[in-house]
Amino acid sequence: MSKTFHSINEPAKQQVSKARLNQQLHSTGELSDAEKTHLPPKLLSFTQQPLWDLAFRPWFLAGTISSVLSVGIWLLFLHGYLPALASSGLTPVAWHIHEMLFGFGATIAVAFLLTAAQTWTNKRSINGGSLLTLTLIWLMIRALLWSDDTKIQVLALVLQAGWWLACIGFLASMVIRAKSKRNYQFIPLLSVMMLLNLSFLIADFSGHTELALHLARTAILTFGLLVGIVGGRVIPFFTGRGADNAQVKATPILDKLLPVVTIIGIGIFFTGHFIALPFTPAFALTSAGIIHLLRLWHWDPLSTRKVPLLWSLQSAYLALGLGLVALGVSYHTDLIRFADALHLITVGTIGGMILAMIARVSLGHTGRPLKPHPSLNIAFALMFIGTLVRFILPLLQMPIMAWDISAICWITAFSIFIWHYARILMSARAS
Repeated sequence: MSKTFHSINEPAKQQVSKARLNQQLHSTGELSDAEKTHLPPKLLSFTQQPLWDLAFRPWFLAGTISSVLSVGIWLLFLHGYLPALASSGLTPVAWHIHEMLFGFGATIAVAFLLTAAQTWTNKRSINGGSLLTLTLIWLMIRALLWSDDTKIQVLALVLQAGWWLACIGFLASMVIRAKSKRNYQFIPLLSVMMLLNLSFLIADFSGHTELALHLARTAILTFGLLVGIVGGRVIPFFTGRGADNAQVKATPILDKLLPVVTIIGIGIFFTGHFIALPFTPAFALTSAGIIHLLRLWHWDPLSTRKVPLLWSLQSAYLALGLGLVALGVSYHTDLIRFADALHLITVGTIGGMILAMIARVSLGHTGRPLKPHPSLNIAFALMFIGTLVRFILPLLQMPIMAWDISAICWITAFSIFIWHYARILMSARAS
C-alpha cells in the first residue's frame, strides 16, 4: 500500500520540487550552497563545484586566458619567433582571426546569453556535467586546429558544429519553453554565427583563405549587430541606474531602424564577394554607424565618466559606431584601410565590450558588490588606448608599432582581469 501511495504522490512531489527550484533561482541566476543540497546526491560531485554552476564561470575564464595566449602567440609570429605557425593547421592569419573572433568573442557572448537566459526565463540554464562536457569539447577544438591531418580537421569541424548546436539548442529550449519572444532573435543570430564559423574553417582548410577572411569579416559585422541588440538593452539601463544625474532617453525609432540598416549592410557586404554589384555597402555601413552614435548620445555618455564599469561600456559602444563609419569611408579613400577600420570593432567593441561586461557580470552573478578592483580601471583604459593605437598608427605609416602596442595593451588588460577574477569565478556565491 505504501508503494501505491508513493507512486500516486510522485507527480505532486515533482511539482513541489520544481516549484521550489524555480523559487530558488535568484535574479543573479545561481543557486546558493544551501539550496544545492536539494539536488540529487549523485549530482553533488565534481560537476557541481561552483565553476560549473553557469556557463559564464568556465567560459569567461577559459576565453580570456585563450585570448591572452592567442595574442601573445600572434605577436611572436609577427616578429619571426614562431615560424611553425605557418606550417600547421589553419593558415596563420586565419588561426589568429578564428581564435579571437570565435574562440574568444563568440564563446563569451554565448556564455553571457546562456547565463542571462536563466534570469529571462526562470529556467535552469546549462550546468554541471553538460557544461563540463562542452568545455572539454571547446578545449579539444583549440588543440585540433593546429593539425594538418585531414581526419583531425574533420573532427575539429564536427566538434565545433556540435558545440554550437548544443549551445543554440539549450538557449532555444529555454526561451521557447518560457515563451520569451523578445529573446527569440538570438536563435537565428547565433545560427548565422555558427554557419559563418563552420564555413570559415572549411574554406581555410580547403585552401581558400581569401574566402575565409571574407566570412570572418561578415561574422565581425554580425557580431556588431549582436552588440547593438544587447548593448541597446544593458547600456542605457546600467547608465540610468549607476550614473549620477544621468539623462537617459529612449530611442524607439532608432532601435527599430538599426537592425534593418545593419542587416542590409551585412547582406550587401557578404554578397559583393560573390557577385559584382553596382553599389558597395558603404552607405549602409556608415548609416548603421551613425545610428549607433545617435543612440549613444541619447544615453548621456558624459554622465558615466566617474564610473569605470559604465564609461568602459560606453567607450566600447562608441568604437562600434566609429568603426562602422570608418568602414564606410574606407570604400571612398585609400587613407583608411578596411582592415584598420575593422579593428576599431574587433579591439574596441568586441574586446572592450567583453572586458566591461565580464567584469560586471562576474561580480553580479556571484553575489558580489559591483565594485571591481581599482586595477580594472587600468585594464579598461588600456583597451581604449589599444583601440586608438591600432587604428591611428597605421594612418601614420607605423603598422608594426600599432600591432605591438595594441597587443601588449590587450594582454595586460585581460591578464589583470584573470588575476582578480579567476578565484571569483571558481568560488561559491558570496551571498
